[in-house]
Amino acid sequence: MDKIAIFPGSFDPITCGHKSIIRRAIPLFDKIIIAIGINALKSTYFNLETRKAMIRAVFADCEKVEIQSYTGLTIDFCSEVNARFLLRGLRTSADFEFERSIGQINKQLNPDIETVFLLTQPEHTAINSSIVRDILRHKGKVDQFVPVEVLQFLK
Repeated sequence: MDKIAIFPGSFDPITCGHKSIIRRAIPLFDKIIIAIGINALKSTYFNLETRKAMIRAVFADCEKVEIQSYTGLTIDFCSEVNARFLLRGLRTSADFEFERSIGQINKQLNPDIETVFLLTQPEHTAINSSIVRDILRHKGKVDQFVPVEVLQFLK
C-alpha cells in the first residue's frame, strides 16, 4: 500500500513555508496530495485555478506531488483518496495546540489516519498566507515570502 499524505490548506497563496514543509516531506511519502480546501463561506484573494497553477509551477519537478481540491471534512477527503497520513506544519506553540486538537478529533473520526507534524524552518515561522495577502492588498513586496515561481502570478 502506498504511503499517501494529504497536505491541506487554502494556499491563498502558497508561501515559502508551505514549500519548505512539502519539499522536506517528499522523502517520507510515496505521494503528497496538496489538498486545496474549498469553503463557500470564505472569499479568497486568488481563484482556485490560479492557486492550482501557482502550486503546479512550484512543484513542476516533483512527480510525487499532486494537487486536488475538496469540500467537506479533510479527514473524509483522506479516505476518498486512500491517504493514511495528514501532513501539517507547525510554526508556533499555538499552532501545535490548535493542530493537536484537530488531530485528536480526526483520530476519533478515523483511527486509520495518522497526523504527521513537521516543524517550520525558523526563517518561515512568521509567514502565513493571511499576512502575504495583506501585504499584496497594500501593494507591498512579498518576494521573500512566496516561492519565486509564484511571483509571475502577482504581476
